[in-house]
Amino acid sequence: MIQKTRALCGLSLLASLVLVSSALAQSTLPAAPQQSNAHPSQSSAPPAAQGSSSRAASASAPLVGAAKEIINELAQSQFEKVEAQYDGKMAAALPPGKLATGWNSLISQVGAFQSIEETRVDSAGEQTIVTVVCKFEKIVLDARVAFDPDAKLAGLAFRPHEEPVAPWVAPGYADPAAFTETPLTLVNGKYELPGTLTMPKGDGPFPAIVLVQGSGPHDQDETIGPNKPFKDLAWGLASRGVAVYRYTKRTAKYGTQVSDDPNRLTVDDEVIRDAQAAITFVSRQPKIDNSRVFLLGHSLGAYLAPRIARGDAQIDGLILLSAPSEPIEQLAIEQMRYIASLTGVPSQQAQQQIQIAEDSARQIESADLKPGDTVNFLNANSPASYWLDLRGYHPEAVAATLPIPILILQGERDYQVPMADFDAWKKALDAKKNATLEYFPNLNHMLFAGTGAPSPEEYHQPGHMDAAVIAAIVNWPPLAAGGVPEAPKKQAK
Repeated sequence: MIQKTRALCGLSLLASLVLVSSALAQSTLPAAPQQSNAHPSQSSAPPAAQGSSSRAASASAPLVGAAKEIINELAQSQFEKVEAQYDGKMAAALPPGKLATGWNSLISQVGAFQSIEETRVDSAGEQTIVTVVCKFEKIVLDARVAFDPDAKLAGLAFRPHEEPVAPWVAPGYADPAAFTETPLTLVNGKYELPGTLTMPKGDGPFPAIVLVQGSGPHDQDETIGPNKPFKDLAWGLASRGVAVYRYTKRTAKYGTQVSDDPNRLTVDDEVIRDAQAAITFVSRQPKIDNSRVFLLGHSLGAYLAPRIARGDAQIDGLILLSAPSEPIEQLAIEQMRYIASLTGVPSQQAQQQIQIAEDSARQIESADLKPGDTVNFLNANSPASYWLDLRGYHPEAVAATLPIPILILQGERDYQVPMADFDAWKKALDAKKNATLEYFPNLNHMLFAGTGAPSPEEYHQPGHMDAAVIAAIVNWPPLAAGGVPEAPKKQAK
């Protein structure tokens, strides 16, 4: 990955602390990018809450000082002092010595630590996140230091430095006069997830789509840099008569507290139960046609969508964007190899990271893996339960057994989920008469348009989900059967 880029959707959650070197920040799986997702976000350091910096900063001056001191202690190799500040989950995830190994790996790539340039403060759920901008010999990195309510160290991640991003601007195909947006919290047991219902104006009833993100701690817009692909979808579809519900992912609000038993964590906790709860929630909203409620998944969300639908008869159809078909650990390694190849001959460090990931994949796929084991993949510890739960899962095979219609859209410039995966879906669904598959030669993993060899740098250039994708969804017969109106004509600015 190019130095300025942020991790793309990697393995999602999986550890309280991730010490990410410049090379490790590249090893992302496919999913939608956010602070991270490709199937991918691999870093489980908590994301920042939008608009909270100034309020948090005034209330958290002691934590700013503590974060700066932690960086200085790392620079002076005083690792025991840092380890003494861990909360319980950090202590369990990072045994003595691992912090030193991670730090030494980092500085071997970016050079010696030189200075702290600036700090800022955000919040994520009950955690306070202090971002410490650190100048190293070869690069500037953002150290994100997370503190729990007791001021214990709850997370630590180093990422390539990013300047403040430009504000999101609505795509030309959206007509804000054609719809309204209402904040609606998704309540699923003890979990409360902020969400938004984007509703076309009129009497309805309207078809509805529930959006499910890729892996990683995504907000409801699936934000990455200046881009908000799920907000593009919501505004574009609602402008053409389709209601859309999107919600913050459980991992974004609750971090590692997404399961009653983290040692038994599965994608049921991370994704599936909340998606099913959202379908039920939306089906009961006024002006919604509950005979036409669809689920749209992107990347990891698309990978899991057949399993979500297999357990929920309320889902009337699936829309899969950038859908992986192969095991996510193998997809991650393919992505690492591609990113390493962008510079020509992969560096020795990149080759070493790929080798480590391959070793971890062998552990994941080993017959000896058993409940209670821990897997370190992409520098994040995860319980074996996560991988055992996905073992033998073939989403395209499950999709072929579903009676509901399926729409699959793929970008040919997607290096995170390559066309080989699209071909696997096509082969599996060849006999399924209500399956529609379409690919777009110039679109990437986020279904943004581009040219040339794709790279992670694209995700940090302002853009929008392509209008052709909005049109393909709106014109899909199962969705349009009730008379979805054409897009309002709007003068381009």
